[in-house]
Amino acid sequence: MRRLWGNLTFRVLLAVAIGVILGIMAPDTAKQMRPLGDTFINLVRMVIAPVIFLTVVLGIAHMRDLKKVGRVGGKAFLYFELVTTVALAIGLVIVNVSKPGAGIDRAALAGGDISKYTQAGQQLSIMEFFTHIVPSSVVDAFAKGDVLQVVFFAVLFGAALATMGDAAEVLVKLLDQLLHVMFKIVAFIMVVAPIGAFGAMAYTVGNFGLKTLLPLGRLMLDVYATMAVFVFVVLGLIARASGFSLWKLLVHIKDEILLVLGTSSSEAALPRLMEKLEKAGCSRSVVGLVVPAGYSFNLDGTSIYLSMAVIFLAQAFGIDLPIRDQLFVLGVLMITSKGAAGVTGSGFIVLASTLASLKVVPLEGLALLLGVDRFMSEARAITNLIGNAVATVVLSRNEQAYDAEAMKVIGGK
Repeated sequence: MRRLWGNLTFRVLLAVAIGVILGIMAPDTAKQMRPLGDTFINLVRMVIAPVIFLTVVLGIAHMRDLKKVGRVGGKAFLYFELVTTVALAIGLVIVNVSKPGAGIDRAALAGGDISKYTQAGQQLSIMEFFTHIVPSSVVDAFAKGDVLQVVFFAVLFGAALATMGDAAEVLVKLLDQLLHVMFKIVAFIMVVAPIGAFGAMAYTVGNFGLKTLLPLGRLMLDVYATMAVFVFVVLGLIARASGFSLWKLLVHIKDEILLVLGTSSSEAALPRLMEKLEKAGCSRSVVGLVVPAGYSFNLDGTSIYLSMAVIFLAQAFGIDLPIRDQLFVLGVLMITSKGAAGVTGSGFIVLASTLASLKVVPLEGLALLLGVDRFMSEARAITNLIGNAVATVVLSRNEQAYDAEAMKVIGGK
């Protein structure tokens, strides 16, 4: 029993189950558990910026070949664009076949205030997104924990170290020691992960209630099924083609997947995911470049949800979108989905931006999804996490930047 209790997977699963039970049995008490989840997320966010900065800097500094850095980055963005486009397309196909919004009674659905999402959606543009990547202040980027801005500065810092050669060796060793300290802090934080998972799940169930799932249960079922198809078929085929086992990779990162399940935040698992991928044989240079960039540009789960949500709302309002219009939706989502990076409530904000751009589906339709969005966020976050793990291993193998012996843990040959 002591050995079982020492297993993080068991403790997080138990905490999630207790949170669900409390949310059902005593919703008012469960709502008061929110600070536990929020505090844990803040603990993780506290270390995300320094972990990403140190990993990216050391990855580039050890690589010392700036052409290779550019090549890895180029391959990563090409991979991200291809795979997220496939995710968007799969979402469109399945939602058209299953038609979860057809004949739904909109009056029976719980609504809600969507003003904060629509206002943020109006401000979201692809040009502002790319302009935002360059921080006006490095200190501000770290203070806000803005992943993209931290990555941008880290790439410049790492490139500068790489060009200095042996003269930067002392600083590189110091930064390497600092990274080990940060990973030790992450290990301390993971001790209270079950408490954070319990608080977040208890609040979610207590605040929104399982009864909110019933009217939109069909949509939820379709979203979860679509993401399962994407993970086990699309990512499974990619993993097989690249020479490793998706299933063994999922087992290797199971603790991080359960952490995301409990907290609904893929950020909660980011530091540990980077550490686990290095232990699976991926080189630090590839992990440092691909994972942080993937958290901004490789949002497979979010892409699936966005495409399905737009067509679902069109079906719910009785709006017939021909193939031409749906292809236009796909094109718009390919752009707007990139704006989801590092934005709280990003799924809803990007959805509001997309609906505003299309001017076909009423923007107030967002209120229909408020009740179940939190319950679908787990699927989005887990799919995003798995997608980024697969991308990192694929690119490590493609670049021959991996430890063959260590990669046997995920079935690598």
